[in-house]
Amino acid sequence: MTTDTSLIDSIRTRRDIDAVQLHTLLEQADEHLVAALRCAAQEQAVAVYGHDIYVRGLIEISNICRNNCYYCGIRRDNRKVQRYRLDKETILACCRTGYELGFRTFVLQGGEDAYYDDSRLCDIVGSIKHHHPDCAVTLSLGERSRESYRLLREAGADRYLLRHETADDSHYRQLHPDELSPVHRKECLFNLKELGYQVGAGFMVGSPHQTVDHLMSDIRFLQELQPDMIGIGPFLSHSDTPFHDQPDGDSDRCLRMLAILRLLFPKVLLPATTALGTADPLGREKGILYGGNVLMPNLSPMAVRKKYMLYDNKICTGDEAAECRACLSKRMEMIGYRIVVDRGDVKKI
Repeated sequence: MTTDTSLIDSIRTRRDIDAVQLHTLLEQADEHLVAALRCAAQEQAVAVYGHDIYVRGLIEISNICRNNCYYCGIRRDNRKVQRYRLDKETILACCRTGYELGFRTFVLQGGEDAYYDDSRLCDIVGSIKHHHPDCAVTLSLGERSRESYRLLREAGADRYLLRHETADDSHYRQLHPDELSPVHRKECLFNLKELGYQVGAGFMVGSPHQTVDHLMSDIRFLQELQPDMIGIGPFLSHSDTPFHDQPDGDSDRCLRMLAILRLLFPKVLLPATTALGTADPLGREKGILYGGNVLMPNLSPMAVRKKYMLYDNKICTGDEAAECRACLSKRMEMIGYRIVVDRGDVKKI
């Protein structure tokens, strides 16, 4: 049986998609069409990045958060969480371990924790750059003022990841309490771009109340923002949140979205996320085969891994850093890819 691939060819050529096309690709059960979408995305990724996979060493520096997002396991009102934060020396020790294992990008991720004010965080960033000048420092610490972002950039931060979660204002308010603003979230992303960061945005696939039209809004927002990285993963529920009884997002739909994003943004850095690997034992491999080119293994201290649970059943909370790095290398080799020792900047060609 042959499949009409003109739809996929049109999207790849124009680097654009309309709502009807998006509905077709996300909702049609034709396995041949899905296979063609996967192949086109994989071909596009290989054309730009070859078979190289970039790794980022993730250091989860704090699970203390001032926010109360309805989907998040470390939300402010979850009293069952054992809270923690890492001090500077512990963070630097994680970086030393990661450097020895070949990581050349470190991602400091955490809740919006007031302890990490500009002075303290600039000191940490500056120290990482001093000890590892050939490495990129990425921050994923939520919404901050433009001035804060400026100071952190001057201290040496190269990248900032801030998922917009959903570009539709009404849907945003279904996922977040009133004190959080979708307008401010987007404003932060544009501030980061203007300050010279490599910027990452992204969203959940299958979050409560989400429609295909919401995903279309996400695409339009990303086309406006033109980020360097797009992080998506299936919505996964957490038992101690208001969304504890909501069904998890469909990993197959997430993979299709991943492939669509690769066709729309050929040079973008596209992670095969931990959430994908949690939803499907082969989720990260599939993510690479659907156009991904980044993995983000965990360098956090073993003692805190299980305390940073944004969703239930998160994978790799019990793996030592070296064990995880070796495991990922083997997994990538089995599907014809290789992990490289590289900062993994977005291609400008």
